Amino acid sequence: MSKKRVVVTGIGTINAVGHNVKETWQNLLDGKSGIARITHFDTEDFASKIGAEVKNFDATNYLTKKEIKKIDLYAIYAIIAASEAIADSGFTKDENYDPYKAGCITGAGIGGMLAFEDEVRKLVAKGPKRVSPHFIPKMICNIGAAHIAIKNNLKGINFNCSSACASANHAIGTSFRAIQYGDADIIVTGGSEASVTPLAVAGFANMKALSTRNDDPQKASRPFDKERDGFVVGEGAGILVLEEYEHAKNRGAKIYAELVGYAATDDAYHVTAPAPDGNAGIVAIQNALSDANIGIKDIDYINAHGTSTPPNDRTETLIIRKVFGEYADSINVNSTKSMTGHCLGGAAAIEAIVCCKSIETGEIHPTINLENPDPDCDLNYTPNTKIKRNVKFALSNSLGFGGHNATIIFKKI
Repeated sequence: MSKKRVVVTGIGTINAVGHNVKETWQNLLDGKSGIARITHFDTEDFASKIGAEVKNFDATNYLTKKEIKKIDLYAIYAIIAASEAIADSGFTKDENYDPYKAGCITGAGIGGMLAFEDEVRKLVAKGPKRVSPHFIPKMICNIGAAHIAIKNNLKGINFNCSSACASANHAIGTSFRAIQYGDADIIVTGGSEASVTPLAVAGFANMKALSTRNDDPQKASRPFDKERDGFVVGEGAGILVLEEYEHAKNRGAKIYAELVGYAATDDAYHVTAPAPDGNAGIVAIQNALSDANIGIKDIDYINAHGTSTPPNDRTETLIIRKVFGEYADSINVNSTKSMTGHCLGGAAAIEAIVCCKSIETGEIHPTINLENPDPDCDLNYTPNTKIKRNVKFALSNSLGFGGHNATIIFKKI
């Protein structure tokens, strides 16, 4: 049986640089950072006091107060991004739309961290009877996918992938396979996270993963720069509508790009540190290229995982160098996290949307704050200024705690 083709027909996001795709894309092109001092809680005793929070956010603009009470912030972000993507795609308005062939696969590395912390405080201070009956369905990381399905009558395949910061790429790749093999016509996919919370920030900070450039937040996330000192925790969601090509064509859908390659591996090395040799990451990219049936010289653009931590950026550069050889110098690489911060389980989905927009518009956003190049990071990271380029193939990398590697490839159609 020949595999079906899969295309992107809708995109939606909410994050620190924008409440929708249009605003996000313009701010990324303009090199505007969404990082600032954390406002969600008092950071006086925290080593890292900065984050990439969604600004000027009022959930009542999207949901009722009754709904908000029962839904964690990470799932609210997922619902908002999905609403934009589904409206953009317009598939629910098609009279031939079959809800049993429409599904939702999300990614979330942590899930309802805010609900978890709130209810633990209640338990300790006031006892078990004060814990909310909504706690479990607010916290669990599959519930974002469930809410999206309930709101949009998606009765097909539905679950969540949880693989830390690679979650969304695994969700997108799994959705890709499901459509390729005929399990669905349409899958709403991506990722979401809302972990700018006291416990999450303290945990990341105490493992020395976060930047402590507290006095200059917008300069704190500086992927591939010699002065980088850690990532900045972000929040938000990215959602894409993936659709079988003929199904999309028959209803006259707008197509952003075709998804043509996916692969995943694991370092099997360490729970947090990437393997220094990068071998599993190399195999992930090579297998994705093989899946897409293209060569190394077909790739125009790589959206790097690019966290702004010393080990990640160095290892990811090594991986790209080993896969692409001398041709690596011809590829534009960038890091969206230089502006959005690291949205954990939502990061790769936002970055997948960026790949689609670069293919659509012929523009590649800059990696900001790249002022002092690290000799170990010697690729073309599109420093500080956007560029114009005809992007025929875009590759997006994601890596996660646990050694997870996931690579996806989009093609101009």
